Amino acid sequence: MTNTTMGRFRIMGLIEGGSLLVLLFLAMPLKYWFDIPQAVSIVGALHGFLFITYVLFIAYITLKIRWSLIWAAGAVVVAFIPFGNIVFDNYLKKSSFVN
Repeated sequence: MTNTTMGRFRIMGLIEGGSLLVLLFLAMPLKYWFDIPQAVSIVGALHGFLFITYVLFIAYITLKIRWSLIWAAGAVVVAFIPFGNIVFDNYLKKSSFVN
């Protein structure tokens, strides 16, 4: 899966989506329920870095394989939805881009 540009993009999307889930379902509860604000500071910074990397990867792959703007916009939108990257990855697996 990692030997193609699309394979690397799919892995990056899953990592970025996973960081959103850790931020929302682990770091945020630690901050608000257990008064540990450092969790959000650390995980939030890591998620921010991964998000920027993911967006740059979207730009790269859009130019490299000539993605339509619909696919690129969809890739950006799912980054804001919990579990969105997992669903998007399933669509990518079924598309002609992966083969």
